[in-house]
Amino acid sequence: MEVTDSLNFGHKDRKDIYEYIERNGTVREDEVRRALNFEPAALGAHLTVLRRDGYIRKVGNHVEVAYAPGEEETVELGDLDVTIRIAQNVDLESLVDAIHEVADEGRYIEAETVADLLDHEEVVLRHNEVSSRMVFVATVGDELAGWVHLDLPEAEKLSHTAVLTVGTRPEFRGNGIGSRLLDRGVDWARERGFEKLYNSIPATNEEAIAFLEGHGWETEAVRDGHYKIDGDYVDEVMMAVSLR
Repeated sequence: MEVTDSLNFGHKDRKDIYEYIERNGTVREDEVRRALNFEPAALGAHLTVLRRDGYIRKVGNHVEVAYAPGEEETVELGDLDVTIRIAQNVDLESLVDAIHEVADEGRYIEAETVADLLDHEEVVLRHNEVSSRMVFVATVGDELAGWVHLDLPEAEKLSHTAVLTVGTRPEFRGNGIGSRLLDRGVDWARERGFEKLYNSIPATNEEAIAFLEGHGWETEAVRDGHYKIDGDYVDEVMMAVSLR
């Protein structure tokens, strides 16, 4: 299942089970049963249907949402062998640390919000009837070097748009990892019919603005004094790129 697929469970109990698993990540079957007060046989029957329909998968005695693994690519960038792939729940701690590191350095408020949300929810990918998100990561060996995150609104009037954040940890910059991640996120969104991506950055983060401009993004609006950083009012630069 992809995070852009429509959700149709055909039964309220199966919807409740999916939503519990989606909200909590990888969970034990007996935890689902206790939390939702199911008889073992009834839960087993519903889990069988959810697995058959591609919504969940079984991992040992745990269950999780069956997101499609997607393409994993390893490329040589500079002197590094970099793997770019869909993020997994095992990446959560490193992902949150990486986003906070980049956000704190450049006052990247939108990315900081993403990191706080991931840390609070303790789930990397999401797909429900309210909102969904896709995350790709770049790894060098066992280290997470960067990320690209797409927030995908489910509201029909906004479903053609998404909000993107992207960043690379300082020690891995200068090798083209950020560009590769940005291209991966943009290509993924374009292939799934999205028409426009947005990213908002404090005006003081000139390096990030120049990076996006170098990849065809344009300033769509500026909100005067939208941020208050260290006591100073800072403009928000709202950038966008058309995928059509």
